Amino acid sequence: MFFAQYSRRCVGLLAVAMVLSACASTPELTPSAAPAGNYTLDPTHTSVTWSLSHAGLSNYTARFDKTSGTLDFDPDNPENSAVFITIDPASVSTGLPDFDQTLATDSRYFDVNSYPEITFVSTQIIKTGDSTADITGDLTFRGVTKPVTLKTKFYGAGKSFGNPGKTLGFSAETTLLRSNFNMTHLISFGIGDQVTIRIETEFNEG
Repeated sequence: MFFAQYSRRCVGLLAVAMVLSACASTPELTPSAAPAGNYTLDPTHTSVTWSLSHAGLSNYTARFDKTSGTLDFDPDNPENSAVFITIDPASVSTGLPDFDQTLATDSRYFDVNSYPEITFVSTQIIKTGDSTADITGDLTFRGVTKPVTLKTKFYGAGKSFGNPGKTLGFSAETTLLRSNFNMTHLISFGIGDQVTIRIETEFNEG
């Protein structure tokens, strides 16, 4: 009895290991390794953080918990690809729920009742290396649209657990002035105007 139970357990563990090994593989680092077509942002493997100076003493850092988006990917000519991203500003997360509520709803901050979305629509992609590019697009935030450029790195194309098709991985970073988007509260008290945005994300095929 014990031997039979032990054997079934071993077989079960081996099956799980085989499934996991089949679902995850070393990414192929060249863009041409990925199929052309439409990809959907994976919110469970996406992180959007922002930081700004706190009176010169530290870089205060928070994040948005809800993002969505699409990628129309051209592996042979990545410059012809297109990205569309939506961020829910009500999902701002600092670790302090009361402050999150203030940031989300106060008219001096994200004012989600008036501006329920932050969007980015790519307008130009310029390759800067084998796996890097500058993605310029229109960022709409608090009713203002301004161009920003994301310094972007392509991590590769591979298999991600739970996704039947290819998964593409990227990181990106940009800086902007929040005063350009009519958010000036506390700048005069030393809370930074320049905001750094960092993105880690995956896009799933199909």
